[in-house]
Amino acid sequence: MEKTRILIADDEPVNLEFFDVTLGKLGFDVYKAEDGYETLEKVKEINPDLIILDNIMPNLSGWKVTSLLKESEEYKEYRDIPIIMLSAMDKVRDKVEGFELGVEDYITEPFNFSEVYARIRAVLRNRVLKEQVLSREKRLSTVESMNDSLKYFTRHIKEPMAELNRLSTEIDLDDKEAVHTLIARVSKESEEALAAIEGLEEEIQELEQTADNDFHGSALNDLEEKFKKRYKALKEESLNEEA
Repeated sequence: MEKTRILIADDEPVNLEFFDVTLGKLGFDVYKAEDGYETLEKVKEINPDLIILDNIMPNLSGWKVTSLLKESEEYKEYRDIPIIMLSAMDKVRDKVEGFELGVEDYITEPFNFSEVYARIRAVLRNRVLKEQVLSREKRLSTVESMNDSLKYFTRHIKEPMAELNRLSTEIDLDDKEAVHTLIARVSKESEEALAAIEGLEEEIQELEQTADNDFHGSALNDLEEKFKKRYKALKEESLNEEA
């Protein structure tokens, strides 16, 4: 299982070493940066799961780094990485400014590591929950789209298929022109039906890729079972007519 990647950004070597050793012992992959520019480089390099960021650093402050990560087009793919801001400033306006920039938590120094660790776990847990919600919303959207496609498919294929069935039973096989016309009609309708089926297959594949086991069982498997039952009934009906 891949370890959680935490980037520690602080210009104090003592703090960097402390977090590196302590979080490393707890099973995290720890990466370090000593100033704002290095922080941004490491973000692109490792795409961390969490950033612990000192707000007072040389070159670029933690405030500026946060602003770039949350608002800059250059870093838009890293916008959802949660940030815990470390600060020696305990004023309410400083905390408010941090939260307005988009940090998930704000811890004032001196800090107790047990509290920091508890907040790290809480932020990571919230990120997982957020990802689960987004994933579920995507699945629901895919299911809704697939349902609409199924409705469209069944609504628009029924009439032409019924017409082809009627023509095939009434056609005079000695009438070559009528036979050619029917073949052309079958070709056209089958191409359109196959295109619609390919679209449905793509939506089903997307649903399979994003679905968890429970959702997969209650959505795709149920849908597949319904199709199997319907196909079996149609096949039995066809056999009965032939008999």
